[in-house]
Amino acid sequence: MLLAGVVMLVTPGPGWIVILLGLGLLAAEFVWARRLMDRIKREGTRIKDTVMGKPEPPEPPRREDPLRPPAQGPAADEQIPS
Repeated sequence: MLLAGVVMLVTPGPGWIVILLGLGLLAAEFVWARRLMDRIKREGTRIKDTVMGKPEPPEPPRREDPLRPPAQGPAADEQIPS
């Protein structure tokens, strides 16, 4: 499939799609193909984020009310009356 995809790059046909499908089949069996597929996915995501604009990460939830002062507990050296 990879060879057919390379031929389709210079002749009419879905060359890149056939190459990626062939690489996907090889990735199930060979480590080098898996690494190449992972790199292609990573670079594709990077290019997509660059072109489309990276979405902003969601704001983390606040744990305390900003208008209320933080709770004050006993200091480490103070004894709590029992």
